[in-house]
Amino acid sequence: MFCLWAAALALPNGSFAAPGLSGTVRVIDGDTLDVGGGRVRLFGIDAPETDQMCTTEQGQSWACGAWVTDQVTTLFAGRQAHCVAVDTDRYGRIVAQCDVRGQDMGEAIVSAGLAFAYRKYSNRYVFAEKGAAVRDVGLHASRVQNPSQFRQTRAVGRIPPDRNCKIKGNISRKGTRIFHVPGQLYYERTGIRPETGERWFCTISDAQSAGWRAAKR
Repeated sequence: MFCLWAAALALPNGSFAAPGLSGTVRVIDGDTLDVGGGRVRLFGIDAPETDQMCTTEQGQSWACGAWVTDQVTTLFAGRQAHCVAVDTDRYGRIVAQCDVRGQDMGEAIVSAGLAFAYRKYSNRYVFAEKGAAVRDVGLHASRVQNPSQFRQTRAVGRIPPDRNCKIKGNISRKGTRIFHVPGQLYYERTGIRPETGERWFCTISDAQSAGWRAAKR
């Protein structure tokens, strides 16, 4: 059951973070959970994105992001977590430290080699990460691109260079010209590559006049 704590937590700058919460865990990915009725980003750790690929020492590519999500699901899904809010991120998620029966979830995940210490925001889990690296467990047995670098690479072509021209003119593998508008199912994951003829549009009429058709969803 979702329950808000009585008081919000004061941050050093005098603002207030979202309140703490507790409830049943539903795993979204390696560092993101639904706890009760709230979306939580675990503080101080950074796990591979669900669609991120890694490479073994033998040079084989494997779906490490999906694997991490499965492992964290096995560890914590359906269990009762207690979270203390630290901040709220730009996506509106509660950034929090969470524990299950006294076990720090962030520390457990990093210690198992399923995520890295997110040094940009905290050094809390640096020793846990070093311990996992020494034991060569989890992701430390593979060549893994830093998750934040992966997100930056993936974001190329997905963010409109002009805020007034947000319509994405995509060209499919079959050569079909399709445009996506903000809010559609595939808008966020669609990247625009001008070198292949793809382009940004400011209005739907501009896209249609140029020969693009609207995406069905």
